[in-house]
Formats: sequence, C-alpha cells, structure tokens
Amino acid sequence: MEEINFKAKSILWISSTPVDVFLHSSATLAVVNELANLHHKVSFLSVRSKRTPSIQNDQVHAFFVPLKFVPLVSSIMFAIVLFFLLPILLIASKPDYVVLDPSVSIVGFLSGQFVSSFKKIRFILDIRSTPVETTGLRGLATKFLFRLSVITAKKQFDGMTTITNLMRKEICHSFNIESNSIGVWTSGVSESLFNPSNLTFKDRELKTKLGLTGKFVVFYHGVFSANRGLIETIKSMKIICKKHPDIIFFLLGAGPIIGIQKALVQEENLQENVVFHNPVSNVEVPKFIAMCDVGIIPLPDHPYWNAQNPIKLLEYLAMEKVVILTNIPAHEVVVGNTKCGIYISSNSPTEISTAIEFAYVNRVNLESWGKIGREIVCDKYTWRKVAADFQDYMYQLA
Repeated sequence: MEEINFKAKSILWISSTPVDVFLHSSATLAVVNELANLHHKVSFLSVRSKRTPSIQNDQVHAFFVPLKFVPLVSSIMFAIVLFFLLPILLIASKPDYVVLDPSVSIVGFLSGQFVSSFKKIRFILDIRSTPVETTGLRGLATKFLFRLSVITAKKQFDGMTTITNLMRKEICHSFNIESNSIGVWTSGVSESLFNPSNLTFKDRELKTKLGLTGKFVVFYHGVFSANRGLIETIKSMKIICKKHPDIIFFLLGAGPIIGIQKALVQEENLQENVVFHNPVSNVEVPKFIAMCDVGIIPLPDHPYWNAQNPIKLLEYLAMEKVVILTNIPAHEVVVGNTKCGIYISSNSPTEISTAIEFAYVNRVNLESWGKIGREIVCDKYTWRKVAADFQDYMYQLA
C-alpha cells in the first residue's frame, strides 16, 4: 500500500463566487481558514463586489478581484482576469494543489499548465452545487459549462470533490466516474460563533428591539429565489394566522423574488405577520436565529436540492433551534428521526401551516428538542471536521 505523505501542503484555492454577495461563500472561507489552522500554507483568490471581506486568519494569503456582481458576466470577467493572473500566483505561491470551482476550472487549468510543467501541481475540481437554473439562455450556458468542466476534470484533473455523498453518486452516474476517485466535504458551521451560550445580553434583546416580544417567530435566512418554498410559506401564513395571529414569518436576506414576495404580502394583507429584514454579516446571523422560535427550510423535492447540504440547517441546529423542513434526502441525512426536525411531506401552504401549528402548540418542548440538533452539529459538521475530511482526500492524491 502506498504511503501517504502527511506533511503540510501549499494550497491555492480559487472561487468565482463574490464573497460579499452570497452567504454560502462563507463555507469556502471557513474551510480555507481551518486548513491554515492545520498548518497548511493557504492562498485564496476570489471576487468581491463592493467590500473586501476580513480574513481572520493571518496565515491565509487572500487576493480579491474587484468586480461588480452581474450574473454570468462576473464569472466571465473573472475567468479572463484569472487566465493572465494565475501563472503569476502559481510562481509566487508554489502550490502543491490548486482547487477550482466549475465556473473557472477550465480556464484555470489551461492557464496553469505552463507552470505545472515545471512543478507538479495537482488540480482539484470542487463542486458545491449542480446547475440550479437550467432554463433560458443563462441556464443553458450554465449547464453546458458545468458539463464541460466535469468532463475536463475527469480527463485532466487529479481529483474532484462534492458537497455530499448523494451528489458524488449523482456525478458518478452522470459522467461514468469511479466513486472512490471523488472526495466529499460537506457544509459546516462554526460551533463557537453559532453557540447560544455565547450570546451577550444585548444580543438577546434583539427580539424586543425588533418589536416581536410575545410573538411566535418562524425564521428563514438566505437567498430569496424561486423554488425554495418561500412563496408557499407566505401563503401558509394566511391560513395559520386566522387561528394564531401572534405567529410571525421573519425573512432575513434578499434575492430576485423579493418584489413578488412583498406584493403577495400586500395582496393577502399579511403586513403584520410577515417581516422582511435586509441581509446582515455572517457574525450577526446567530442573534437573529436566537430570537426565533423555530426555523424553516421548505425546499421542494427536486434533484438539485436533494443532494445538497444546506448551511442554514446546520446553523439553526447549532443554535439549538427546531427546524420545519421537507423530508428530502438533504435534510434527512442530517436530522434523521430526531425531534429537532419537524418534517413536512411537501411544501404546500397547507402542509407548512400544519407544521407551524404543531410547533406553536408544542412550543414548551422546543427548547429541549432543539438541544439534540447542536449535538448532531458538534459531532459531524464543525468546520474543523469538514476541513479534516478535505485534507484526508488531498493526502490520498499525493
């Protein structure tokens, strides 16, 4: 059996996702940070739209290309910049591994080949999501680029990683790839940041400050886009609030359907029961979760959600909150049959309202049920554990 080399490695991680636009970009930053804590030399190249994010680990060398975020256009512009910039970074950082996402993987690989001919560099394609929006010109372009990236990685790259075992199985089936050649590193959570015990008195006063004292708060945070069950949840409020007018649906975030959501709230006269709040930084999210009574993730049963590992689910659980969630594989693999999850068989307004009422009626039990969720997260889904999983896979390629 070949001996695995466990010495520290040099890693260049490249992400085309604007780190100050999308909340899920915090996953890559967290893993990069933990890899540095594991004594690897880590460089990180990404995009920022307006503000440069702070990297709390001074062992991470970060470079951010300033590009105003425009869907698809930003990725193309970053790919062009990357083609000319990457050889310089490779010479400067001398990485053992280069990790790329599908949007820029082909350009990155082609650009780095000249330098790689002098120093052995292992390229890894990291897949966090299969194409979600596959309609229209933008959707077709995204789907084509994704397929091309995976096919190129299969033939030319040294490795590939996915976010879940389910996604690995999907990729292997679709592209005829051996399962043991693909690694898995899931989403994770900072157990210190998302810890109810670490909240200050001021943090705990947020519910009062927002005027929600005495209200039963159903909470969602993240992107507001189609096919996430958010419209259905707003419609469910029309049903449940007739019986329990003190129930509030609180949405933290932004997205392309926010106008549709607000119009529906107006149409159904739900202004007193549906609250929108602008996005906040990741460090502010825990106190918002803390002030809710129950979280909700009403994703539909669809292939591109089934193989996911939602960060928001792990954050709710880490904050000891019970979560209303659809019984899709992405949720079941984390929560199982524990009481910290209230399953719904679909995200229809009727199903959602029934689940909310169940949580409302059992609100005295929510605190004890929620503690189970934190145990799950601390056992399997801390960023340190996730980074160690990536490290193990990386060593297998050595």
